[in-house]
Amino acid sequence: MPEGFVERWFVTDGTLVSRGDRIAEVRIEDSRHEITAPVTGWLSTASKVNAVVEPGTLLARLTTDGKGTP
Repeated sequence: MPEGFVERWFVTDGTLVSRGDRIAEVRIEDSRHEITAPVTGWLSTASKVNAVVEPGTLLARLTTDGKGTP
């Protein structure tokens, strides 16, 4: 699988997202792929817009402990 680029974030750091919410868009070659939250939690981005991302790169963390801090 080739590298991609973070096109945009649909939410900002510290936002509470629900499972299934779209959180980011990644471009791989000529295709755009929406990334959705796998669980409900507070988002902390780890990759910036326009960052090159290899397969397996951490894009964000979701904290699910109820405290709202990553």
